[in-house]
Amino acid sequence: MNDFLRVPPVSNPEARVRLVKRVHESPLSPRTSGSVKLTFWIQWALASLVQGAVLAAFALDKSGEVASHYRILMVMASFIAVPLCVLFRTYSLQNGYLVGVARIGATWATLVAILAFVAFATKTSELFSREVILQWIGGSYILQALMFLPLHRIMKNRDIGLVSRKPSLVVGSGDLALDLAIKLRYERHEDLLGVVALDDDDPDNVVEAAAYFPTLGVVSQLRTILDENDVGRVYIALPAKETDQIEGLYVDLLDQNVDVVWVPDFANLKLLNHSIQNLGGMPAIHLNESPLTSYPGSALMKSLMDSTLALLGVIALSPILLACAVAVKFSSPGPVLFRQKRHGWNGNIIEVLKFRSMKVHSDTQVKQAQKEDPRVTRVGRFLRRSSLDELPQLFNVIKGDMSLVGPRPHAVAHNDYYSDKIIAYMARHRIKPGITGLAQISGYRGETDTLDKMQKRVELDLDYINHWSLWLDVKILIKTPLSLFSRDIY
Repeated sequence: MNDFLRVPPVSNPEARVRLVKRVHESPLSPRTSGSVKLTFWIQWALASLVQGAVLAAFALDKSGEVASHYRILMVMASFIAVPLCVLFRTYSLQNGYLVGVARIGATWATLVAILAFVAFATKTSELFSREVILQWIGGSYILQALMFLPLHRIMKNRDIGLVSRKPSLVVGSGDLALDLAIKLRYERHEDLLGVVALDDDDPDNVVEAAAYFPTLGVVSQLRTILDENDVGRVYIALPAKETDQIEGLYVDLLDQNVDVVWVPDFANLKLLNHSIQNLGGMPAIHLNESPLTSYPGSALMKSLMDSTLALLGVIALSPILLACAVAVKFSSPGPVLFRQKRHGWNGNIIEVLKFRSMKVHSDTQVKQAQKEDPRVTRVGRFLRRSSLDELPQLFNVIKGDMSLVGPRPHAVAHNDYYSDKIIAYMARHRIKPGITGLAQISGYRGETDTLDKMQKRVELDLDYINHWSLWLDVKILIKTPLSLFSRDIY
């Protein structure tokens, strides 16, 4: 995914500069592919050496030798760690220390769980000393965590150095050039010389970046500017409609010793999990792609986590489920479960389960519950306030219709109403709907009685899809109980 073009929607240019200065580098900002790969493999290799050395040391201390099964364990741990480190973004240069240590812990715990399962399945667990294994698990994690901070700093300083070996400049004007210049200087820390304006700029459309970055001249002077400043990279910040001018600049710069990067203006497009890939030598810009199809490995891990946690949840919460079912049954005549048709993944119709919280009624229109809604029973009001009415959706998760975390599914009638009023509304369904989601923990639970509230919920849902990761799912699950105290739940 590539979030390189996005700048917070602040209309004042000076405010945009101040805001970006306070923001750490976006985890989605692109960097030199070779640099990223080398950083990953260096940190993976050192982590493998650490865990191997710790295992060897404890095995030697216990038995005086490193038996073959311990050597096999070292190799397996090293190779299994590769996809897990990619999945958890363990060595991302945008990790802070606490986040990095947490991701190392999540990666290590998952790795240990996989190895334990393999040992159980192959009936080889008796070959290993429990004392050695426990010491290895704890010691390896502690050493990796201690090693992370200095190594992370070294790798980050190296990466920044690679990005800014030679100065760069931006060719363009207006918001796009300003936004790009801000990101280059304050996020990527490039040595940005300034901005080169267009020859045919409207006098009233002054280069916004000029107030914050030097204006080096106009396009007709570009060759002279490049020769005098030893520029290493030129960024062309022009919209796609300026095809002729972009092509002219590109041809003109072919014989110059500079990298040329075109940054198209997609600011007015609702991009969903966008990316740029090589398609048989042709650049393919994915404007709208489901993260479940573009990252099938990660989607599989999400599905496994959903099914496992949902099954454990049903088992652990079975007394509460039974108590709620009995309370609903005696609260008013009608079924225990309320079943409603809603849109699921890719717009497919699914039947979402809830504990019935209302009296049986025959409304011809689907209406959201409102404050002091007379249709809600006394038991139902408690269930809705505590969100216990949503617990049966654990069975939807086990069935595969829903996820633990994702955009909340809306009634089909609501989708039909909002789909032509909110841009990209139905894009919420490019991922499985969830029991909870980013919108819910951000204060957008309960009734969406205005178009603005629904618009904000949709924006948060799309933000979740664009930034989806297992770590984000875990954070949302942890924060969900705190959101249950919201006053907007009826």
